[in-house]
Amino acid sequence: MGAVTDPVTIDELRAAVAADPENAEFTARGWTPVFAASPASRIVLVGQAPGAKAQASGMPFTDASGVALLEWLGVDEATFRDPDRFAILPMDFYFPGRGRSGDALPGRGFAARWHPPLLALMPEVRLTLLVGATAQEHYLGDRRRANLTETVRAFRAYLPSEFPLVHPSPRTIPWQAHHPWFREEVLPELRAEVRRALA
Repeated sequence: MGAVTDPVTIDELRAAVAADPENAEFTARGWTPVFAASPASRIVLVGQAPGAKAQASGMPFTDASGVALLEWLGVDEATFRDPDRFAILPMDFYFPGRGRSGDALPGRGFAARWHPPLLALMPEVRLTLLVGATAQEHYLGDRRRANLTETVRAFRAYLPSEFPLVHPSPRTIPWQAHHPWFREEVLPELRAEVRRALA
């Protein structure tokens, strides 16, 4: 199916996602699309797909990754959960199940279909956070560096509109330990860019 182009509201888009025949399996399970957005959103966070806990709660980053993410961003829970400040658009709005090592990858083509009509309804966005390789591949394309590490390290090349990040999962703790520049250089500038976008 082609991209959604008719001007609609965010609530109508949420209903359209749930009604899409490609998502019938999830709707039949009683699952709702997991994302947050508002016409007033200042920051868009593009992550992977929601995990099992996020799917159950209907809220992204309701786990240890969320705790780390708030610390990285320098914001409190109330600020992060305010869609007028943060929109959260996973690359897929449904838990994709388990893969060989962790959760499976987001559904192919999902973001290409549903992100553009949502972003068109958010004219106040000042900063897009690209969390993880899948989001960076989709939004940066051939502007990425050789790998995720090098893309994150070159974050200044994408400012002021985009900011690539590694995922805040506990699985990346060894990566952070091996790359101390992430906390020393990246996170202070991330917090400054977040403050700028929310001001």
